[in-house]
Amino acid sequence: MTTEATARAFMSSPHFAVVGASSNPAKFGHKIFSWYIQRSLPATPINPGSATVEAAGGTSHATLPSLAALPDPTHTSVSVITPPRATLEVLREAARLGIPAVWLQPGTFDDAVLRFARGGDGNGGGGEGYSGEVVAGDGGRGSEGWCVLVDGERALKAAGKL
Repeated sequence: MTTEATARAFMSSPHFAVVGASSNPAKFGHKIFSWYIQRSLPATPINPGSATVEAAGGTSHATLPSLAALPDPTHTSVSVITPPRATLEVLREAARLGIPAVWLQPGTFDDAVLRFARGGDGNGGGGEGYSGEVVAGDGGRGSEGWCVLVDGERALKAAGKL
């Protein structure tokens, strides 16, 4: 269950990555990545299909193809903006790399993703799942659940970054 403390822990990381970052201003991958850039937070766009992503006033940012390419994954919180099937794979990679926290935007998860995110195997059984902090699901200040665009500012303030 996500709480204010979980969101604060997410924002306490020294580095951030955005899986699903996009140059298309109509997509949430663009809006979320731009949110980080506009607040001068060290964010890395993850997009295997593009060498760069433009955000926040047209600035170009080099992408990485996956979380495995991050220089310091154990000190990087990750925002995820992908369909549930891809999100499950991102979480598996995050678990292998020791990513400390993930923020699953509304629409990025289904029951299997949430099971894995909360320590299960994603298939309804026990097993090894993700063991870090997870911001996802019901709660937050918006009608669709926890969202960086709606709840991020408050979490940043709680983490002492504003």
